Amino acid sequence: MAHIIPFRALRYDPQQVPIGQAVTQPYDKISPAMQDRYYAASPYNLVRIIIGRREADDNPANTVYTRAAADFRAWRGRGVLRQDSAPSLYVYSQRFKAPGESAERERRGFIALGRLEDYSAQVVFRHEQTLAKPKADRLDLLRATRAHFGQIFMLYEDSGEIDSALSAGAHSAPVTEVTDEYEVANRLWQVSDPGLVASIQGMMRDKKLIIADGHHRYETALNYRNERRAADPSAGPDAPHEFLMMTFVNLNSPGLVVLPTHRVVRGLDSFSGEDFQSSSRKFFEVEEIDPALDGPRAAAVLRDKGKSGATLLAVAANRAFLLSGLRLPGAAASVLAGLSPRQQALDVVQLHKCLLEKVLDLSEESIREQRNLSYVRDADEALSLVRGGKADIAFLMNPCRVQQVRDVAFAGEVMPQKSTDFYPKLLSGLTIYALD
Repeated sequence: MAHIIPFRALRYDPQQVPIGQAVTQPYDKISPAMQDRYYAASPYNLVRIIIGRREADDNPANTVYTRAAADFRAWRGRGVLRQDSAPSLYVYSQRFKAPGESAERERRGFIALGRLEDYSAQVVFRHEQTLAKPKADRLDLLRATRAHFGQIFMLYEDSGEIDSALSAGAHSAPVTEVTDEYEVANRLWQVSDPGLVASIQGMMRDKKLIIADGHHRYETALNYRNERRAADPSAGPDAPHEFLMMTFVNLNSPGLVVLPTHRVVRGLDSFSGEDFQSSSRKFFEVEEIDPALDGPRAAAVLRDKGKSGATLLAVAANRAFLLSGLRLPGAAASVLAGLSPRQQALDVVQLHKCLLEKVLDLSEESIREQRNLSYVRDADEALSLVRGGKADIAFLMNPCRVQQVRDVAFAGEVMPQKSTDFYPKLLSGLTIYALD
């Protein structure tokens, strides 16, 4: 079902710019401070294209998108970005230590072009909701540059045959090596042997794909593809806009790590720990615990209690509550009505539907627009926001399991936004796919 092809990637010329000064984290993970750091690293850093600075004199003829397109043309013209001579697949390895772990892991995959498929074709499956604003921004950038600069993180499933075949073919020295700001060692091998490429294409043909990261960019590429089809109906099924650059990773890989994304709620009209505890008991068994716990201790408590089912930890300024044992039947039954048992069992769904929407009275719209809600990866950061008076309450949670992602996606269902955080992120700028 999955149709992949090799491509001639544009890659940074290390003689003109060190790769470590050029590549970035994905655009949606770049904070203002990171943007400043990337700008300072090199005049050829990819941040100038994927998330450029807005300027006071911006106008329809001079925008972040027109400047991105101009930089892209100039860098290609100067040879800063050079196109590989042979159509290739690119084996991608990341060695890392997950937060809170001491042992090193390796996650391996490969980069190729994948045919864009509508979700209705049941070849590509999503697992998270998307928002209109980020897709509009990415579409403007794609129209201006006609290129894809980052990877869509795709999961497929097999018993390791594809990784084994590619590892045997990637026996030379890597063409790219770079350690990023999170101490992740990223390495890339170019695989151009036509026989091996054809073999991988054959092994991928019966695969279904799950978007792990990159939902907004995938749907942006679909929108752009549809625009191009309408503008040029004669382009054919193998036109460049029919494909997207993807990194494919086996969902059974031991190097696949999902981190939790905690929720922090701020700016409520009124908040009382006592009222929260009372209202939460309509939905959960509530146990009050030591409010002085730190991030590692919170993770340990959640991990232990989570062995028996969905578990959440709510921390206010001077109180902490462990919430588990969803009351079904009971108040939760009507709140979760219409959702499948798969979704009802998810910590993140119970949090959003029962606590954010019902106990704290946040609307679905306000949650989507993050009016009172922030997403935080680090538990200690979430706790410090509450204890520093910058938030009313923090919700800490266990990570979603990969099997849960698989089951929800293949059932054609979606989770709330920011339900998963696959770690580490795929670097942007290792390979670039130019549509022209």
